[in-house]
Formats: sequence, C-alpha cells, structure tokens
Amino acid sequence: MNELIPISALIGDRTYRIKIEPADEELIRKTLKAINEQIIDFKTRYAGKDMQDYIAMALIWYATEKNEHSVTGHEQDGMMEDLGKLDRMMDEMLGK
Repeated sequence: MNELIPISALIGDRTYRIKIEPADEELIRKTLKAINEQIIDFKTRYAGKDMQDYIAMALIWYATEKNEHSVTGHEQDGMMEDLGKLDRMMDEMLGK
C-alpha cells in the first residue's frame, strides 16, 4: 500500500492541504491547473463577480467537460449492438 503524500491544492485564491496517492499527483496537478485557468478566464469575461462565483462556474465547467466526453451505458449498449451487426455482416461476407 502506498503512503499518501501531502500537497497544497490551490483553487482560486485559497490553498487546501490534501493527501493523495503518489500515482495520482500528476493528474491532480493537471486538473488543478485546468480549473485555475478556467477561473482566470471567467474572471476576465465576467468582471464584478466574487471568487466563489468563479470557482463554482469553473467546477461546473470541469464536471460538464468530463461528462461530455464519457459514454453513457445506453450509448455503450448501442455501440455493442452495432459492433455485433458489423461482425455478423463481415462473417457473411467472408463466408463463415
């Protein structure tokens, strides 16, 4: 079992001390960077809001971005069905 390592996670203007698996460090740092870049972008586009608003907007953006690229179970079922049809068609064409 890996020992957890402490890191400082900066989100917006606040720092949080968290403990993570060493193998997850690169992914977590990339995620924090993406969120903070989005916060800066929202601050530029929507002046006059409070930092909490920018953080919330960035986290909603991030969660939506992740979900947008994932395949739902229903979509996966449809893809498997299509792949099955394609497999059967190929078998027929090859005379199997």
